Amino acid sequence: MTGATFTTSTACSSANHAIGQAFWLIRQGTLDAAIAGGSEAPICNGHLRAWETMRVVSPDTCRPFSKDRSGVILGEGGAMFVMETLESAQARGAKIYAEIAGFGMSADAHHLTMPLAEGAAKAMRGALKDAGLSPEKIGYVNAHGTATQANDSMETAAIKLTFGDHAKTLPVSSTKSMHGHTLGAAGAIESAATVLALHNSLLPPTANFNEVDPECDLDVIPNKARPAEVDAAISNSFAFGGLNAVLAFKRWNS
Repeated sequence: MTGATFTTSTACSSANHAIGQAFWLIRQGTLDAAIAGGSEAPICNGHLRAWETMRVVSPDTCRPFSKDRSGVILGEGGAMFVMETLESAQARGAKIYAEIAGFGMSADAHHLTMPLAEGAAKAMRGALKDAGLSPEKIGYVNAHGTATQANDSMETAAIKLTFGDHAKTLPVSSTKSMHGHTLGAAGAIESAATVLALHNSLLPPTANFNEVDPECDLDVIPNKARPAEVDAAISNSFAFGGLNAVLAFKRWNS
């Protein structure tokens, strides 16, 4: 492994930015293959106290999109992807889990901690355009879904801006309800969940969901995984600073 090696540092969008940049570098012919993803180990006293000071940490558990949501739960972990051209993967007999099809990013230029629906929607639209996918082709959204009051209502609005009437029936879930918010690793872990949802025809749930919020009136796959054969999906990451990165994936039919 002697090619370019670098880190992206865009808070909770870091891993999506890393995967997206690797995708573009391979597609434009700069790289033959790449290993990309993210990891994070934030659980220590200082970090926990800093997050608590921001008043966004839940006192009990993470309930994305639920009316009684009370904030994030920090998690630790990581995920990495081996990314290469189709020809390379087939030549070495690799097991192909999905096709990465598009990448979109934007900056809100709005506020350090308050997200903006228009900025998030711009990144989603960018990923769809890059992938050559119409909004109606997307069958699942892995949401950023932090379970904060500000994010979940904003993300709902952004999904409606992006998908229009399709948003009414589009399955959306936040796997942070199960693995916690892993910060710089979040995009990688959630992209892995998205890829496996496509590969296994099983959409992960939004766990711990108790009560419908009128401001989050989406199909959030509450509490129980849902069998569904989906052809394309996106995975959202929206970071402090208004840094948005969205990946689009297609189901691989060998």
